[in-house]
Amino acid sequence: MADFHQSGGVAEFHNLRSRPVEDLIKELESFSRNRKISLILPCLYSELEGPALQNILNELSQVKYLHRIIIGLDRANEEQYRHAREFFSVLPQDHTVIWNDSPRMLEIGQRLETLGLAPEEPGKGKNVWSCMGYLISCADSAVMAIHDCDILTYDREMLARLVYPVANPNFPYQLSKGYYPRVGDGKMNGRVTRLLVSPLLVSLKKVIGPRDYLDYLHSFRYPLSGEFAMRTGMLPDLRIPSDWGLEIGVLSEAWRNLAPLAVCQVEISDAYDHKHQELSAEDASAGLNRMSIDICKAVYRKLAADGTVFTSNVIRTLKATYHRSALDFLEAYYNDARMNGLAIDRHTEERTIEVFAENIVKAGHLFIENPMETPFIPTWNRVQAADPDLLTDYRNAIAADAEEFR
Repeated sequence: MADFHQSGGVAEFHNLRSRPVEDLIKELESFSRNRKISLILPCLYSELEGPALQNILNELSQVKYLHRIIIGLDRANEEQYRHAREFFSVLPQDHTVIWNDSPRMLEIGQRLETLGLAPEEPGKGKNVWSCMGYLISCADSAVMAIHDCDILTYDREMLARLVYPVANPNFPYQLSKGYYPRVGDGKMNGRVTRLLVSPLLVSLKKVIGPRDYLDYLHSFRYPLSGEFAMRTGMLPDLRIPSDWGLEIGVLSEAWRNLAPLAVCQVEISDAYDHKHQELSAEDASAGLNRMSIDICKAVYRKLAADGTVFTSNVIRTLKATYHRSALDFLEAYYNDARMNGLAIDRHTEERTIEVFAENIVKAGHLFIENPMETPFIPTWNRVQAADPDLLTDYRNAIAADAEEFR
């Protein structure tokens, strides 16, 4: 049985196991008659060959309240795009596979490059941004949800619980964030949240003092989850980071654009497992190593925008404070794991903390040297202001790809 604790930050919805999911789904089907609900699936072609996606499609095929599914396909050639079209054809809902690497999409990218509005790097952020642009051009959905394509423990209840708070017209929420325990194969997972984000937020409050933004981020049980839903009125003005700071970036955008009472988090699963990133301790451009730097920079940028001054002395103090705090967190997680019969490799976890501590400094120096760095992809409102025809041409290019390579 879940608890019913409210932190006082953002509203939290628990799974108290007191209502059948079928009741929730019936309500969503009723809401969807007047408030169309769409789903975005950012996808690598390699995930079509993985162990998770076929089950995800089997579950989604039973979801009647979805009006549209948009699949953003990355790292695919023409043959693989054709295969992806066939692979996703099992979905009974209206669905579109966007081939992000097609010649037509590359031409659209060149137009954005000429305008100085192109995403800085490929990846999930660019994929999600592109799918949002297509959804904006369709102009027929009131609610949008996003989740990853590598969830090994997926079932349709996850989506129903994620979407419900923003689909219910009697609720005030504009954004819903999913959370869950990261447990799988007898281990406690979720290293970046456990060992970086939580102790970093605590340490920042000690070093720079209380900040409402830090309290807001710390109120999320799993701030790095890839599952969120929002009302589509937010999309044209939403800034999407192109780096690994996507999840923190979206929460920061909600903080910038919405009142806290318009944001909620919802428990969507008892057991969640997906593909795990390597630490890549020797390679700062890959894995959790790169992710931790980008997340730190995202937090620093937001705090600086609100008036916090970062210096080298502040960053050095933050590193020392973080290291002690992270070890304290590890002790609690280790004992929690033992009590629940789960495994934690303390040596590996402490090594991970050491890498993250170094990256807190690296990210700080990178930010201080280039405080005006903006990894955010321009909003779709800005793109439309610069080139009013681009969004229509973008949608037409997607349709032309589908027609030519059917």
